[in-house]
Amino acid sequence: MNRSYDADLPLWARLFRLPEQPGLPIQVRLRAVITQAILDGRLPAGAALPSSRDLAQALSLSRNTVTAAYEQLVEEGFLEARPRRGVFVAANACAPRADVEAALEEDPFRSGRAGSGQRPPEWRRRVLRSQAERPTLAKPEDWHRYPYQFIYGTYDPELFPTDDFRECCLRSLGRVQLPNWTPDFEQVDVQELVAQIRQRLLPQRGVYALADEILVTIGSQHACYLLAEALFDRHTRVGFEEPGHPHARNSFSVRGPQMVNLPVDDEGLVVDGMPEVDYVFVTPSHQSPTTRTLSLERRQWLLRKAELHDFVVIEDDYEAENLYAGTPMPALKSLDTSGRVIYIGSLSKSLSPALRLGYIVAPRELIAELRVLRHAQVRHPSAFLQHAYALFLSLGHHGSHARRVNQIMQERLMRVSAALTQHLPDFRFTLPQGGASVWVEGPDWLDSGELADVARAHGVLIEAGRAFYDQPPYPCPSFRLRLSSISGAQIEDGIRALALAVGALAAARGVSRTGAPFMH
Repeated sequence: MNRSYDADLPLWARLFRLPEQPGLPIQVRLRAVITQAILDGRLPAGAALPSSRDLAQALSLSRNTVTAAYEQLVEEGFLEARPRRGVFVAANACAPRADVEAALEEDPFRSGRAGSGQRPPEWRRRVLRSQAERPTLAKPEDWHRYPYQFIYGTYDPELFPTDDFRECCLRSLGRVQLPNWTPDFEQVDVQELVAQIRQRLLPQRGVYALADEILVTIGSQHACYLLAEALFDRHTRVGFEEPGHPHARNSFSVRGPQMVNLPVDDEGLVVDGMPEVDYVFVTPSHQSPTTRTLSLERRQWLLRKAELHDFVVIEDDYEAENLYAGTPMPALKSLDTSGRVIYIGSLSKSLSPALRLGYIVAPRELIAELRVLRHAQVRHPSAFLQHAYALFLSLGHHGSHARRVNQIMQERLMRVSAALTQHLPDFRFTLPQGGASVWVEGPDWLDSGELADVARAHGVLIEAGRAFYDQPPYPCPSFRLRLSSISGAQIEDGIRALALAVGALAAARGVSRTGAPFMH
């Protein structure tokens, strides 16, 4: 390639600026930016690229890195190499944008533009089951910029077993393992994972199931959605904890059942006085969000009532592995003798919620129906991820990771307890026996939704209590502090900043932190 590109080197440096993604090799990032420039039309078909030497100089990269990127893009059809002339964008790398625009102009039905003489669909009227207004747990898009993240759903590098999980992924990518997960699985699951769930996880909860009584899901929320699709309609009465798990409530609500709010207290779900229902959803291990554990007496009474009144219990064994004190309470499913309990478990929650892997244990007749329904929705969860996680379980990594998480979470609970006692002494909380969060009740004047807004200005993210209620009170003084995303070293500073937010909100309301009006 001639040297006429020397003057244009700053242009190439701007066009191919590599993104800050330390987890990706430089060559992969370079291929990505070149490909994106081609697909965006910034590099049209036939456009000449600088030589590998010139581009390496412009981007301060190794020439071998640029050469390898070019060779890969030639192989993939984005670039073409012309002997003694250089590297050019391939003729068929992407559709010409002018042709696409012309086609849209000629076909107003495809363009959907208001100026085409055709009215676009009224989507607000057409959407029949909108979830947009339902309360849910949501973090701001720029959540990573906040120093104190007392929220669920973020990555904690201190906890993630990077080396162990990478080993399992690499083993699954070995040539000898490819036949075990690359074929289309249709309706079945990876046998190795089902075996590990049966033999390693469920017995720890006192649950014993056959292979055809287990279905792998894309997380516990997907399990709730599958059950709602199969079992609920607008006539179905579903008992649900109040406050309760918002994601499960929203998944159930898609099918429009009659949601019946059931109170909770210090022993979990209140079983006495329960109205007539068809299903009851319960989080007995660590009630979401209050973290209370359903007592053995109530577990037995709930199952007895299910038989007497012919309803089914849906048990989400939420954070059952995270136990720091006391004796593990048996899962409801382990006490079930009549097949009235549907059990939901999560495989990925303690690692990273982004992995999305869970399972349902239920009578085989129901599992067979759910299997067909899952196939219609998503075919099946990632077979690669199932296989990798089966290895993660079989090599003992899951157990050692759970023990490590428990030790770290217990330390964080002690830290948050000390910080709350020191900086927010008028706030009430009870340390749970397990789990990864603390349910906090502020003074009666406080609304946690308003506090969450003010706390952001102090760098603190919390989970306002109203998201957990079907019918939230106002003011709603309760909120949840999640400990799976914030390091132990940041907890005290985070609670101190939260106390400053409480003070600012109290001043704006004209009250002291305890709720007494200011004296003038």
